[in-house]
Amino acid sequence: FDGSGSDAIETNIAIKDGIIAEIGECAGKASQIIDANDAIITPGFIDLHTHYDGQVSWDEELAPSVNHGVTTAVLGNCGVGFAPCRKDDRDKLVRLMEGVEDIPGTALHEGLKWNWESFPEYMDAIDAMPHTIDFAVMVPHDPLRVFAMGDRAVFNQPANDADIENMRGLVREALDAGAMGLSIGRSDFHKTSDGDWTPGSEAGKDELVGIAKAFDGVGHGVLQAVNDFDMLRPGETFETEFDLMEAFFKAGKGRPGSMSLMERDFAPDDWRNIIRRTEVMNAEGLDISLQ
Repeated sequence: FDGSGSDAIETNIAIKDGIIAEIGECAGKASQIIDANDAIITPGFIDLHTHYDGQVSWDEELAPSVNHGVTTAVLGNCGVGFAPCRKDDRDKLVRLMEGVEDIPGTALHEGLKWNWESFPEYMDAIDAMPHTIDFAVMVPHDPLRVFAMGDRAVFNQPANDADIENMRGLVREALDAGAMGLSIGRSDFHKTSDGDWTPGSEAGKDELVGIAKAFDGVGHGVLQAVNDFDMLRPGETFETEFDLMEAFFKAGKGRPGSMSLMERDFAPDDWRNIIRRTEVMNAEGLDISLQ
């Protein structure tokens, strides 16, 4: 299976210097032959939603993804992660990851090396580690907000113009260093291990739009939003919350994006509404996929 979606074919594959050199007869002499009869040969899988942000700094295998044929893992989903981060904020981000993704804080405290502060330094640190599979990283909104706003971010205070400009600059710095995107999380299920709201869960339109403008002129990168459309203030509706998501994606200057899709018992039509609004966005020129 070549990954294109076409039907399977039975054929030979020749590999030279780690690269597929020929598909077909492959009549040349081989130093090693692998009999793959009754097996399936595929390209490596991209695991586009993982939370190895801590594990990647101490574990070269990234199990269990590597055990499932994954050759590239994408980190930094849902707006949570460990960079950028100042020394005094490390425990905040550990409690955040522990609460949101149920990753034990004891393991994170023991394993994280914290030989970084900025996001490019984090990228350098994890890139210097030996690793079995490839990975790509997105800038997560929560640590970005804490880095720029300190305790004001934790107590869900609104970002001012200086905060937004700072965060936009930090995202641009990360993108220029090779980060592959920006992720935000707005789910009422996401809380710290202390039961507190995540730092970016109720960020306003000015903040999200202002940060997304970091993509202007970059030419690469994606925007990811996790939103269950339940964190609604008085007077807000699904439509007003989706308007905010639309503004966020549009501010990304045409870069592709993805957004969560789910069915909820107490909001049984939301998944249909998410698809409806996303199809309208895409018809207007955006490129948003659903996870």
